[in-house]
Amino acid sequence: MSDDLVLRSNEGNVAILTLNRPQALNALSDAMIAALSAALTTLAGEPDAKAIILRANGKAFCAGHDLKEMQAGRATPDHGRAYFADLFTRCAALMSQIVHQPQPVIAEVHGTAVAAGCQLVATCDMAVAAENARFGVNGVNIGLFCSTPMVALTRNVARKHAFELLTTGDIIDAPHAARIGLVNRVVPNASLAAETMWLAGTVASKLGAAVKIGKRAFYEQAEMDLATAYAHTAAVMVENMLWRDTDEGITAFIEKRAPDWKG
Repeated sequence: MSDDLVLRSNEGNVAILTLNRPQALNALSDAMIAALSAALTTLAGEPDAKAIILRANGKAFCAGHDLKEMQAGRATPDHGRAYFADLFTRCAALMSQIVHQPQPVIAEVHGTAVAAGCQLVATCDMAVAAENARFGVNGVNIGLFCSTPMVALTRNVARKHAFELLTTGDIIDAPHAARIGLVNRVVPNASLAAETMWLAGTVASKLGAAVKIGKRAFYEQAEMDLATAYAHTAAVMVENMLWRDTDEGITAFIEKRAPDWKG
């Protein structure tokens, strides 16, 4: 197996990033955060990549932050204060990067996704979970409230569900995660890769520029009041309507033929 912490492969217009630190349950070490951020930065400049799948090697998707590395960070005169502040800032920047990534990012989840690993799932635009997947924001069990994972979690599930998970440290199964909106769908373990690729391929088959402008508007309008959101998205649709490929797409639909998109 490669020593690279994040592996990159492609299937058509779908890019696949694989977390590759199975011996540590793909914990988000300093190096893993940097490697994943770098891979996303590269993909942001690749217009032929229309969708991204984020998966993992080994028996877990991601076990959260690297606790051993965090504990080692205490060995400073300030007992780790500066290190911890920098770590959580860098992790937050990675999560924000996923939200602002031009391509939709789909988590392909097997095994456990807990603490910052659950945050990673919640941050992705969509998520497909295997039947054996388990989720939790369980830092409270070791005396560390999952405050930064809470940001992504509360933007995906209802507050009461989120607060229960955060304060009990419970681990939930994949069907429960789907019921509360943490993942889109649950599939048999053996079908996980194929089902996730189907979803990514469907997204990648659309006009990439439209998906890109739509993803940006999706997150922008979510933070606005109703009137501002409608005004903003109307302006986005005006811009979208004026594109040559959108004109072609509508004309092709009316004429009952495949669109000739130029990209």
